[in-house]
Amino acid sequence: MQPRAIGRIDPELKQVVREASQALALLDANRLDELACACRALRCDCMDRAELRRQAREAAGEMAVLARVLDATRGNLQVMNRLKDLREGRISYAEIDGGRIGEAADGND
Repeated sequence: MQPRAIGRIDPELKQVVREASQALALLDANRLDELACACRALRCDCMDRAELRRQAREAAGEMAVLARVLDATRGNLQVMNRLKDLREGRISYAEIDGGRIGEAADGND
């Protein structure tokens, strides 16, 4: 797959992180792959470390947003996996709640 241009050959980290948050929120896997390529380009040894530090400072807000999107996505994935297990009969409703059907909270009927 050919990466789509993000704006220029050496994209600002801030823009990459912003677009990654949007792509993740939209579950746009193709765009996430393209942004991963951009991140690899940012990590290459040819980039000036002072420039990369500057970009990291400027992207701090966008990185915080991406972290929140990743946390929400992780939680959604856990729910989707539990629903899949439930649908496929690998777990029961009681196992989801951590108890057994018909038991009181203290474990006594």
